[in-house]
Amino acid sequence: MSYEFTGVLLEKQDVIQVTDKFRKCEFVLERKSQGDFTDFVKFQLTQDRTSLIKGCNPGDQLKVSFVIRGNRWEKDGRVSYFTNLEALKIEKIGAEPEIPVNDNFQSVEGSMPDDDLPF
Repeated sequence: MSYEFTGVLLEKQDVIQVTDKFRKCEFVLERKSQGDFTDFVKFQLTQDRTSLIKGCNPGDQLKVSFVIRGNRWEKDGRVSYFTNLEALKIEKIGAEPEIPVNDNFQSVEGSMPDDDLPF
């Protein structure tokens, strides 16, 4: 089951190569709730998905689709549990659509077409 969260990108961290086979990138979204309360939610991207955040900058409004992952960790006989919000998809909200630019414009035979424009 996946969930969605919409907010403003507050911070994105660099990609960290944790082990030879595992890399991750964390980022934080901010969302104002009712009243004066603000949510600060940290998400994690892993492996090939670390590139999903590349084109996003602080201040961008984002919609993140994610799953909840839980892990158990044991060290020195002590057991700990932790939860990650694993981002699967990131969409910019309210972004202007890109308009393709034709850089290959050439006039026919080096002349511009005749028209009745006054300038």
